[in-house]
Amino acid sequence: MAEAHQAVAFQFTITAEGIDLQLSHEALRQVYLSGLRSWKKRVIRLKNNVITGVYPASPSSWLFVVIAILATMYTRSDPSMGLIAKIQEHLPASGSLSLQCQTVVSAVVFSTLLWLSLIFTMKLCLKQLLSYHRWMFEQHGNVSTTTKIWVMLVRIFSGRQPLLYSYQGSLPNLPVPAVKDTVKRYLESVRPLMSDSEFERMATLARDFELTLGSRLQWYLKLKALWASNYVSDWWEEYIYLRGRGPIMVNSNYYGMDFMFVTPTPIQAARAGNTLHALLLYRRKLNKEEIKPSRIPGTFIPLCAAQCERLFNTTRTPGEETDTVVHWNDSEHVAVYHRGRYFRLWLYQAGRMLTPREIEQQIQRILDDKSAPAPGEEKLAALTAGDRIPWAQARKEFFSSGLNKRSLDSVEKAAFFVTLEDEEQGMMGDDPAASMDRYAKSLLHGKCYDRWFDKSFTVVVYKNGKNGLNAEHSWADAPIVSHMWEYVLTMDSFQLGYNQEGHCKGDGNPSLPHPQRLSWVIPSQCQERIAHSLSVAQVLADDVDFHVFAFRDFGKGSIKKVRMSPDAFIQLALQLAYYRDRGMFCLTYEASMTRLFREGRTETVRSCSSESCAFVKAFENGEAADTCQRLLRTAAEKHQMLYRLAMTGAGIDRHLFCLYVVSKYLGVESPFLKEVLSEPWRLSTSQTPFQQVELFDLVNHPDYITCGGGFGPVADDGYGVSYSIIGEKIISFHVSSKRSCPQTDCHKFGAQLRKAMLDLLQLMMDDKKEVAQREQNHTAKKEL
Repeated sequence: MAEAHQAVAFQFTITAEGIDLQLSHEALRQVYLSGLRSWKKRVIRLKNNVITGVYPASPSSWLFVVIAILATMYTRSDPSMGLIAKIQEHLPASGSLSLQCQTVVSAVVFSTLLWLSLIFTMKLCLKQLLSYHRWMFEQHGNVSTTTKIWVMLVRIFSGRQPLLYSYQGSLPNLPVPAVKDTVKRYLESVRPLMSDSEFERMATLARDFELTLGSRLQWYLKLKALWASNYVSDWWEEYIYLRGRGPIMVNSNYYGMDFMFVTPTPIQAARAGNTLHALLLYRRKLNKEEIKPSRIPGTFIPLCAAQCERLFNTTRTPGEETDTVVHWNDSEHVAVYHRGRYFRLWLYQAGRMLTPREIEQQIQRILDDKSAPAPGEEKLAALTAGDRIPWAQARKEFFSSGLNKRSLDSVEKAAFFVTLEDEEQGMMGDDPAASMDRYAKSLLHGKCYDRWFDKSFTVVVYKNGKNGLNAEHSWADAPIVSHMWEYVLTMDSFQLGYNQEGHCKGDGNPSLPHPQRLSWVIPSQCQERIAHSLSVAQVLADDVDFHVFAFRDFGKGSIKKVRMSPDAFIQLALQLAYYRDRGMFCLTYEASMTRLFREGRTETVRSCSSESCAFVKAFENGEAADTCQRLLRTAAEKHQMLYRLAMTGAGIDRHLFCLYVVSKYLGVESPFLKEVLSEPWRLSTSQTPFQQVELFDLVNHPDYITCGGGFGPVADDGYGVSYSIIGEKIISFHVSSKRSCPQTDCHKFGAQLRKAMLDLLQLMMDDKKEVAQREQNHTAKKEL
């Protein structure tokens, strides 16, 4: 909207009398209001920086300290022990001030320094308190005195009403584990996966590394840990994501789904209107830092929020050697794709956010637009789906100047990308299971040219009103996007809502200018590059297979009744299912977060352990129930220990990864590190937790549940498994595999997983009955 008016704000013609200048007052008003909004954002950002900078104190506490110091001075006592007098001697303007004014100014300066010192001390104390993680390893109901005192102190130093980034300066840095501890834990993790001879060879390599090269590489990591906020995250982003030269579609990007059983409206434009407006509301809360800091569920321990900064107005730009994540402070438009055409849709009018009904009206105008795509425009986004080097070369050659650059800027600088699909998706038809699988595939890759895979996320709205999103992975991990998506889904249905006809509530605005069609001039050489990228992406998309299902036989409520961690239970079910599917065990990846630390991202939990393998073998060999029950509990406890170690900075894989990066910088080869980092993860798993349970009223609205999201398989001969624990009674699973591998079948694995879940619960229920029977017999004996 603003740009359309600015383009005609100044009109002039050259006449015989000179230049005739005409001004468009409405356009100038739009420029003024847009600038006013920008300045308001800067003021809010400055205010929040001050509040966050002094947290856990508050800016008003400065006034309290000043008044307290001045009050003590008027009682003829000197709380500064002579420092106020020293400051008074060195005041630069002492000659122009009276003696009393000099004393007051010196007292204020001293009070400010004292206040800043107190803030620094409080932040340091809070940082030391948050470095304590022993509480995580204590059993429920058996909390040590040290932890009880720690809880009290954390509450005292945590302050009140924190903003989103209030705890950032108080979070501890990620510690560097000792090389010997990491090597020891690594050997323990691979022991059940290797024969005796293979393990002996690997143990020899590990010992040689620990005694020779390891200590040298470790020295550099410790130096980096002292200097950087996080010794892992920047290298992880660069080398795992940005330096990858293969397609990010399927291999890196992931997706999130709509409600499973409900579609709030069948009108595509209306669903887009509410969805886009809810996203803007979330962005406004994010900019104002009004979102509550994330915490470990059930505790008051804060998690790092640094990844939230690049949620909106962000894109990944390709390079021949490495990509770059580019973020802009603000964007007032979104880029919209529909039937091969690109549009720029302004989301603000006269400095205010468009209402859902106004956005619906604008989306409907795009849907009603009958213009044809320009040559090469329809499949342009396939460049973002294929290999990165051809895209980088094409971007430099064909999109670095002129009309194409302006249109590309409109896409890349958009708040996010929107795709209006001309097909229907979701749970529907005679085969709802197959429709969910198609829904997952559509969100992950679509037609390979109707998603801008480089944007931080793409919102997809289908013809029947279903929606979903596709997210790029380098800038942040799934919980950040999931938190936003939970807010959007609930705001859409329960707060914004729809009228009886299914349209957004409120009135439209016919005076709004139409969305601007983006123009491209794509030569035949570029069209050939697009076709090549599309062919690469299409092969990848056709190969991936999905099986999405909601496990409704029981949920975390039943698992907790048998006194087990739901996550450990599911991970052991995955081990049992994989063993039944392939007749073997494999290296298993479970994502764990390290956001207890500043700029923390993820760590790997190696879920396949000696304990889990021992249980699976015993269970499959038909050993006694009490033996299997004991082994299952032992395996679950081991998994919980591994998860806690990963969360508290004592994981294996990020440390080894960083040691490997240092070795490459030094130009030295390590056979041990090279072999470790080449091991395939044939079972890659991740839980997508619900973070805002209070937003979902599953009692009164049990059908309003999302199915979570998923990702593609990491290994060509492996499975990708994402799961979400929904309420007390449902667990959703997203299983992916590749059709080209004859050994893997995601539907077969899904059936094995369902059976494994039922078998494990039955085993533990039998254990619970036996315990109850023993307690009953013991009570009867006492009565006798």
